[in-house]
Amino acid sequence: MSIPMVDLRAELPLVEGAIRAGIDEVLKSGAFILGPNTLALEREIAALCGTKHAVACASGTDALHLALRALGIGPGDEVITTAFTFIGTVEAVAYVGAIPVFVDVRADTFNIDPARVEAAITPRTKAILPVHLYGRVCDMAALGDIARRRRLAIVEDCAQSIGAALGGRACGAFGAAGCFSFYPSKNLGAFGDAGMVTTDDDALADAMRALRNHGSRKQYHHDVIGYNSRLDEFQAVVLRAKLAHLADFNRARRAHAAGYGERLRGLPVITPDLGPEGGHVFHQYTLRTPRRDALQAALKAAGIASAIYYPIPLHRQAPFRDACAGLTLPVTEQLCTEVLSLPMYPRLTDALLDEVCGVIRTFFGEPA
Repeated sequence: MSIPMVDLRAELPLVEGAIRAGIDEVLKSGAFILGPNTLALEREIAALCGTKHAVACASGTDALHLALRALGIGPGDEVITTAFTFIGTVEAVAYVGAIPVFVDVRADTFNIDPARVEAAITPRTKAILPVHLYGRVCDMAALGDIARRRRLAIVEDCAQSIGAALGGRACGAFGAAGCFSFYPSKNLGAFGDAGMVTTDDDALADAMRALRNHGSRKQYHHDVIGYNSRLDEFQAVVLRAKLAHLADFNRARRAHAAGYGERLRGLPVITPDLGPEGGHVFHQYTLRTPRRDALQAALKAAGIASAIYYPIPLHRQAPFRDACAGLTLPVTEQLCTEVLSLPMYPRLTDALLDEVCGVIRTFFGEPA
């Protein structure tokens, strides 16, 4: 049996009719960029997150870039973030000329440690950039308290966490801006690249709308140097069709995570807990074991995909290595040697979970 990390084809029957109908309407309309579907998607994402605004753009990395730029963060400013994330998080910091300040994460959640954040603040710190990794919401109460006391902006990286909420507040609504990726494999994925920024700040939303469109608020009138980061109507159609199923998809992911936990109980691995209700949407199901590489090889031999997110922390990557010389992040560095993500998508079945976990149990010498 061959089991992929994600099977996007499995969800297609649920959305194909709406997508085809929507694309036909776009073709008839002749409106292909920032058209009515994009505007509708912005309203729907804002409603989902409970924010006044949502600003569509070309990718999750662009979303972060637009938010930081619109906040006025620039050369010499410091942004505190995690090294245990995809490089896009920190590329956006570099794009505006700011300095990423890496702090360690918590071993139990994989998310940025608020105590480490507070200790890293300097007079040059302008923002905190938490990543809701694997779909689990960060400790936003603690981070929000730090930000308020120290007069810092929070820009959330919500690339892996759409639909997650904590204490009645959705991710993307905790800070000055929430930045989403709709890369195809995300919980809400387009058929290409796409992104979104949520905010309650009218001026920030206005600035980002101009920046995404070559710095223009009126055609051929340009207030600043901006970017070409506009969402096309085809992607908006796909995302609107899938958004109607997001809550069900996320519930299925949590159920699969619980199923993994039950089947792997008693093995010498650390499995993620479900977290508070709604606070984890399991973009990835990621366990920990010192025997990670051997376990991954065993899964591969059985035709089961797995992935390592992430094998090298960002402070050890070439673009940041020199600036971070001497920096040690013990938890992050250990996680990079132990984490392994298992297949996770809404249409997983009990039979597939049995197959994956049977191989893992056999690997550890337990009955499948």
